[in-house]
Amino acid sequence: MDSEHSERAEDTAGRLSDGGRADPATETFVAHRNLLFTVAYEMLGSAADAEDVLQETWLRWAGVDLGTVRDQRAYLVRITTRQALTRLRTLGRRRESYVGSWLPEPLLTSPDVAEDVELADSVSMAMLLVMETLAPTERAVFVLREVFDLGYDEIAEAVDKSPAAVRQIAHRARAHVAARRPRGVVSPAETRGALDAFRRATETGDLQGLLHILAPDVVLVGDGGGVKKAVLRPIVGADKVARLLTAGLGRVADAASLRPAQVNGYPALILRLDGVLDTVLAVRIDDGLITGLYAVRNPEKLSHMERETALRR
Repeated sequence: MDSEHSERAEDTAGRLSDGGRADPATETFVAHRNLLFTVAYEMLGSAADAEDVLQETWLRWAGVDLGTVRDQRAYLVRITTRQALTRLRTLGRRRESYVGSWLPEPLLTSPDVAEDVELADSVSMAMLLVMETLAPTERAVFVLREVFDLGYDEIAEAVDKSPAAVRQIAHRARAHVAARRPRGVVSPAETRGALDAFRRATETGDLQGLLHILAPDVVLVGDGGGVKKAVLRPIVGADKVARLLTAGLGRVADAASLRPAQVNGYPALILRLDGVLDTVLAVRIDDGLITGLYAVRNPEKLSHMERETALRR
């Protein structure tokens, strides 16, 4: 979503009536906006597309007769889900032509997201990538049931399926995710410790130090979007990944700074070159070792790293 479109969405949702108060439709939309954004983002993995979905949701919500709506929150979630599903199917075709690997758009998140363990887990880079392997309807059902704890009847209305079908889809999606998600819940402290060790090793060119913290089958995925240089295919194996990182960071050592940040609910690292944001590096950790490194370099995906994004359940 371009900045003009984003500003238009904010202005629309924030309009006031002649009396100086927001009209009832606007008040309700604004009250649930962060929730709706979180639903759309978890379904799409893209903040820009989530913002577009919110704009479409608002346009439909503004034309609704509120007197006919029994549960306004559920109604808004239903509109958002349907718009996100439509966009998700379009994105699937778009990503087929994406240059190199596709990674979710990272978000700079506030400490309260990390405090909600289930929310943080659901928006982590590792989990979003697992959810990418679900079919669109499966993803919608999984998000609405497992993250937002909606009832099967509510979800059925949102995805145009029967409650019985939704139960089956939820069971299938849950099993699919369970087989691919990180093993066990990783605490922010554990993630921070692994990243500190990783950062010290990369900054000093300590190859052995890197090999100590990287799992033998670690995978490095880079996303440059065809705009910035990045590995086009995942690099697998501790030795290959460690050598690539030490060589790459060694070449820019004088201009580079690696700093910790809260990204998608978990500690991550931000690489700046001569003070300019260059790369967001998120990790997946299993059994105390880094098993996944996700380097987002595509400039179009870094716009939400300049200010915190509010996420809510």
